[in-house]
Amino acid sequence: MRNILMTVMMLIVVALLFTNIINNGSTGMRTNIQTKGDSANTDITSLKAGS
Repeated sequence: MRNILMTVMMLIVVALLFTNIINNGSTGMRTNIQTKGDSANTDITSLKAGS
């Protein structure tokens, strides 16, 4: 029973950390990756269009 409780508590902690680090609105890692990807796509498109 104690092992199950510890496992559930660890899963809750991992879920909270994921939510706070990855999905944290405008400051989360997912948003930063999306922004950098969009910027890279724009740069690549402008290189293609310029040549």
